[in-house]
This record gives sequence, C-alpha cells and structure tokens, in this order.
Amino acid sequence: MDIHEYQAKELLHRFGVPIPRGGAAYSSDQAVYVATELGGWHWAVKAQIHSGARGKAGGVKLCRTYHEVAEAAKAMLGTCMVTAQTGPAGKMVSRVYVEMAEPFEREIYLGFVLDRKAERIRVIASGAGGMEIEEIAHARPETILQVEVEPAVGLLPFQARQIAFGLGLNLKQVSQAVATMLGCYRAFRDLDATMVEINPLVVTKDDRVIALDAKMSFDDNAIFRRAEIAEMRDVTQEDPREAQANQLGLNYVGLDGDIGCIINGAGLAMATMDMIKYAGGEPANFLDVGGGASPERVKQAFDLVLSDKGVRAILVNIFAGINRCDWVAQGVVQAARDLRVPLIVRLAGTNVEEGQRIVRESGLAIITAETLAEAAHRAVAAARAHREAA
Repeated sequence: MDIHEYQAKELLHRFGVPIPRGGAAYSSDQAVYVATELGGWHWAVKAQIHSGARGKAGGVKLCRTYHEVAEAAKAMLGTCMVTAQTGPAGKMVSRVYVEMAEPFEREIYLGFVLDRKAERIRVIASGAGGMEIEEIAHARPETILQVEVEPAVGLLPFQARQIAFGLGLNLKQVSQAVATMLGCYRAFRDLDATMVEINPLVVTKDDRVIALDAKMSFDDNAIFRRAEIAEMRDVTQEDPREAQANQLGLNYVGLDGDIGCIINGAGLAMATMDMIKYAGGEPANFLDVGGGASPERVKQAFDLVLSDKGVRAILVNIFAGINRCDWVAQGVVQAARDLRVPLIVRLAGTNVEEGQRIVRESGLAIITAETLAEAAHRAVAAARAHREAA
C-alpha cells in the first residue's frame, strides 16, 4: 500500500525527520489559505499522486505570490497526470501539497528497502539526489552507498555516520543526517513499511538537512494492525480492479494481455502465466483466489476478471488441496452461464472427479484440459479465435 507525499512526511516527522512546513489542499482557495498560514514569500505547490517524476510532468510549481499559488493549484487539480511511472493512463490529481520553498545547495538520495534475499533492511544512499535510483545506478553507480541492517540490533549510529561521511557531509550536517536516518529506520520498523524513500534529502545554505520529498509503502498483510495507516489509503490512486479485489480479499494484479487467469496459489499463478507466455499468449491478470475458493468466491473472481474489457478468454487452473474441485466447479458453472468469451478449465486435486462431472454435465461450452500445458495452449488458441471472430 502506498501513501501520498504529505502523509509520508507527516509520519516521518513524528520520528524526528525534519521536513519543510506545509499543508494539503483540495481546492485553489484552500491552497491560498495554506500559503497564508505558512507565511513567507516562496512556496512549492505539488500535485499529490502515487508516482515519482512529478516535476518533469508539471506536478511541482514554485510560486512567489498567492495568485501564482491559486493558478498552480487550479492547473493541477482535477487533471490526469502522466509521468514516467504512471504509464499512459496517468493518475488523477485530487489534492495538492503547499509547502515552504527554501533554497538548498545539495541533493541527496536516501532509501530504505526490504531486501528479501538477504532478509534484511537495506539502506541505500547517494550524493546524486533528485534522480530516480534506477537512473543513479545506471549513470553514477560509484556514488551509491549501501548498508545492511542486522534485525537484532537495528540501524546503529556508527552505520549512519559511515553513510553520512561517505556522502561528504561536514560535521554539522552529519549529526542531522544521522538523526534523519535513524528516524527513517524507526518509522520503517515500527510502521511495518516495505519502503521509505527521501529523494531528495537536501542540504541548505545554513547546514540544515531537510526531507524535501518522501515516499512510503507498507506491507498489506500488516495493515490490519495499523488502523491509522489504513485510513491513509487513497483508492482513487489504485487500479479500480485491484481496489475491488482488495475489498473481496482476492489477490489481483492487472496486466496487458487478453487471457484472464483464475488460479489458486501464487506459485501456480506464476507458473500458469509463464506457460501462457510459452504458448504464445499474454496473461491479462494475476489472480489468486486463495485457499477458500467457494462457489461465491469463484463467481466474484469471474466478475473481476471480466471487468477488463480486453479479456478474450478465461483460464481457470485449480490444484485443490484446502480447496475442493467440486466447489470450484459449482462456481465456474454459475459464472459461465452468461459468459461471452471462451472458458478453459483445468482441475486437479481434492474431489477432482466430482468437479469434472459437474463441468461435464453442465451442458455449457466449457473447454477442459488435463495438464497445465494443454490448458495454456487451448487458452491461447481460443483467445486468438475469439479475437479474429470479433
């Protein structure tokens, strides 16, 4: 789960991370009000969407008057902003963040990510701030500093100092950078985050270190115990299908292909998508119905997959352990009665004979398969035939 910049800054500030003063606004008038409350004569108006590279897309404007603040907010609000990270569909801007704009001398990249291979939190820093980490790794890999955090002891001050001195900061700046890094680590650990990124972390002319931008992502599986974080969710920034799946307790990720997938188990889902690719097709989604695939749950999965108008065929691949093939078959038959695209079903495992009987005796034009390879090839052929017929 992602949150907006202003929400991430609010959370990090509680852990001692210095940020510019600012406030969120949902209209141009409200943006002006925030600017008047902040005072001063320089403000930054930032579009709030779940994406980086907003500045290049016109999502960050520096303003010197209240009129400029109002105009900048008016130009952003209600628009669909397309950045290098959003894809061509873009994301809707429903709020802006107005903050004090201060001059700075240096930009630094600072990130905390969960390294699943090492089973550690990894701290990544670079003196080439203001760039995406992928760009830094490509253009200036020598500037990247990394530290793995031992879970038993956490990020230690000497590790933070090692990074700070490696970035070429002076003594006054080092102490503030260390406090910032330790605060980010505590926020990462205590809030069940999977990523904390400050890009850029800036150094001002008077040696202050400030988080000018911030991103945070959280573990969906831990949200149930983080009510405050759950309330920050902005479903308008998510794929509507993925938001709906989250409400239904289904694991769904939309893709660009035309073969809808309804599968139980993430590993089997990945193998099925690989087999579809190997057969010459393209999966339209990743959908894991989980261990409790009741007829109602299977019907909900069909509705979700069919909400993608690009789907030309649906492949159901179930290996029942906790599940039962007869339950899945009942849901498949119920959902298939009004289906307008080819349906391919492969069942294996618990109660497979009963499940196959239900499908066979339904009288519906359901294509069956014994193996995954056979199911994938039949799904690709059916999608191709349906596309050509259309």
